[in-house]
Amino acid sequence: MWIYSDPVTDQQTQRTPRSLIVTFYGAYGRGEPGEPAGSTGPVPVAALIRLLGLLGVDPPSVRSAVSRLKRRGLLVPERTDAGAAAYGLSDAARQLLADGDRRIYGRPAARLSDGWVLAVFSVPEEERHKRHLLRSRLARLGFGTAAPGVWIAPAHLYEETRHTLERLQLDSYVDLFTGTHAGFAPTARAVARWWDLDALAAQHRAFLADHEPVLEKWSRRRAVPPEAAYRDYLLALDAWRRLPYADPGLPAPLLPDDWPGGRAAEVFGRLHTKLRSAGARYVRETR
Repeated sequence: MWIYSDPVTDQQTQRTPRSLIVTFYGAYGRGEPGEPAGSTGPVPVAALIRLLGLLGVDPPSVRSAVSRLKRRGLLVPERTDAGAAAYGLSDAARQLLADGDRRIYGRPAARLSDGWVLAVFSVPEEERHKRHLLRSRLARLGFGTAAPGVWIAPAHLYEETRHTLERLQLDSYVDLFTGTHAGFAPTARAVARWWDLDALAAQHRAFLADHEPVLEKWSRRRAVPPEAAYRDYLLALDAWRRLPYADPGLPAPLLPDDWPGGRAAEVFGRLHTKLRSAGARYVRETR
């Protein structure tokens, strides 16, 4: 999701304490070369409570969410140089965040000529619980359902799919194929069966309804106050980070003319450019 395609947060929930903490660590809780993202050290518990408090999360909810993320092995207890209680990211969490960066912050536009990747899996009856796990992972990667047991996605998701299935030790149950759609229905009509485009469009429009006015407000301002930038950026990122997983980035000719995905990506990208660095200053001052 960064921890985006794993069961750290429910894909349909946002602005919950746990989701906001994941979003915070993804944005400001790790040291990225060349970026002023807070610091590389663990985040003191007191600072985390203040930073999440600005987003409306009370201290007991912060502590409870941190405990759940610790039990999942994503946050690890540490101490700051001054000896204060703090939490940092586990190695597994850092890898998940790095994986998610490629989705959240941009990906190449799919072309019709790129083709498709198919995932076909078979799970023994005695391990049937892994069927649900496979379905949920493929769905979270953005795959649509071409037929029972046959999942499809744009070919640019091949490497990420392979990496994810290997990391989760599910690769032995799956065969992956790449190729083109050869008929019989027109590909655009088939895509409308493979994915619920109306539901995806509704998610994009909901994001736009909430965050396009925020962008318009910031576009009229010259100054970028760090506290306000931090708040608006974290809320936008928390809402946005699921969309690049729900929407696999289908080629434009296969989508309706009024598809809102491009506009939603543009709005998030402009908010990211405008607010992230100023938000990082607020995080550094608070920590």
